Amino acid sequence: MTKNVKQDLYNQCHAFIDARFEAISNTITEIQISLTSETKSSAGDKHETGRAMLQLEREKAGHQLAEIEKQKQILQKINVEAKHQKVALGSVIKTTQANYFIAVSAGELIVDNTKYFAISAATPIAKLLLSKGVDDAMVFRGNEFKVVEVF
Repeated sequence: MTKNVKQDLYNQCHAFIDARFEAISNTITEIQISLTSETKSSAGDKHETGRAMLQLEREKAGHQLAEIEKQKQILQKINVEAKHQKVALGSVIKTTQANYFIAVSAGELIVDNTKYFAISAATPIAKLLLSKGVDDAMVFRGNEFKVVEVF
């Protein structure tokens, strides 16, 4: 049961990252096409401004692509077979407030009608949870909660 939940969460995170990669790759392709197909008009300044805007967009998309590559590397470090006593990368944590999967920030995921939040280890809540075990209590944004299960 727990292995399937972790595997399902892992797969959903992978799908999320792959979808973002695809979208940004398509954006870069569209920008590239716009840059090569744009012809110089009689309004030279307007043309140069348009090209500069496209270059900025391409640069921004390139940074997003690099970030996705980092997230893919983080996912590759996760062993879904690993059993965790303390919260670490790849842990699924059930608390009295919410359920978490420490992996990449992919937002809300649903497995077996249960809501989990896929979060990066760098997020404030993850930093608070890291190295905690069952029955450990903590306070986050004024709310006290307790770790119920870690796997």
